[in-house]
Amino acid sequence: MKKLLLSVALGALLTACAPEAPQTEDTAAPAPARSASDEIHFRSLLLDTHLDTPAYFHTPDYTFSKRGDFDVDGTHVDLPRMNEGGLDGGFWVIFTPQGPLDEASYLAARNMAVMRQMSIRELAAKYHNDVELAFSTADAERIAAAGKKIVFQSMENAYPLGTDISMLDTFYIGGLRMIAPVHFRNSQFADSATDVSPAYGGLSPLGEALVRRANELGLILDGSHASDDTVRDMLELSTTPIILSHSGPKAVYDHPRNVPDDLLIAIAEDGGVIQINAYGAYLEALPASPERLAALAELEAQYGRDTSTMDDATRDAYRAAFQELNKAFPPPRSTFEKFMEHLLYTLELVGPDHVGVGADWDGGGGVDGMKDIVDLPKVTARLVEAGYSEEDIAKIWGGNVLRLMSEVEAARSSGLSSPQVLN
Repeated sequence: MKKLLLSVALGALLTACAPEAPQTEDTAAPAPARSASDEIHFRSLLLDTHLDTPAYFHTPDYTFSKRGDFDVDGTHVDLPRMNEGGLDGGFWVIFTPQGPLDEASYLAARNMAVMRQMSIRELAAKYHNDVELAFSTADAERIAAAGKKIVFQSMENAYPLGTDISMLDTFYIGGLRMIAPVHFRNSQFADSATDVSPAYGGLSPLGEALVRRANELGLILDGSHASDDTVRDMLELSTTPIILSHSGPKAVYDHPRNVPDDLLIAIAEDGGVIQINAYGAYLEALPASPERLAALAELEAQYGRDTSTMDDATRDAYRAAFQELNKAFPPPRSTFEKFMEHLLYTLELVGPDHVGVGADWDGGGGVDGMKDIVDLPKVTARLVEAGYSEEDIAKIWGGNVLRLMSEVEAARSSGLSSPQVLN
């Protein structure tokens, strides 16, 4: 209902002003009635906690207001598909790949992150009739009630902060509300789940300072990509519950990026939330074809694999070559059924008060049967089929993360704030 108010009112006005249409026998058939699960889906507030779409915002071939096609351009999220799939918004990611731990690299990463945050704010300004920056739970509820899309900001990998924790204040003022200390490799803050060997045994001393300042500011702490020991350290040190913005259960598929049952239970018992991803390589083993492996080896021989060390021209050339490689030798894909196995397992393990969806859209997510956000109603249909109530489903799609955000907001001690209006 929340999304239909504006269009219904406008439609009534246009109908009143329009001339009477001539009667013909060949009138258009009425739109098919929605299923019961679709009614639940479009009544719910849908928030995804990991939208990598800002990576496209400063590129020439992407326009947020135009409908893309995953099979053509590889994208998952834009305004038309958000409307079609019922996605109300979520956390739009400031992502920086992990690079060397030196001052020059920290500076380059900081500049990249500032530009990414700027691009998110530019999106909100350019499309102000359709989307709005959100800084709090109350903002999210107000924006959704106005029929607009919700734009929270998160940071995947705290690497661009360098060794200056006060930089977190700057990003907070710009709208940041969620922070993950680490990505694929160990950072200056913490051990990664996917690095070769641990550097700190969890959080570093600088990482501990990051957690404390995030608590003071009212930032949600995100343990996705962190090693199990890092997540345990975050749980022990943080004064508020944490989130896994896009993770999965190790019991379904034993991958370093997935999380063991005891840690999932600990997060839930602390009041946290586990958001299940749809990144195929974390859902099941997906061996690549020999042709794709050979092409990847050739690409790596030409460019290397660390994009953080490339200049802009080389990085653009690498990404273009990688896209062409994917077209010629598509990567193997997981399935909607496997995604649902991860989601339903976690729901059974910790209950619907502590689970949601962070599918990693535009960051590698998407599976056969759910290739982009248009297919989100399928998830609701399966949850209904599995016996979850509309109240449960509302929590899973957005209620749980807003509840967590409310707790984090209530515990903050900093007086910093973010400007609400772009003048």
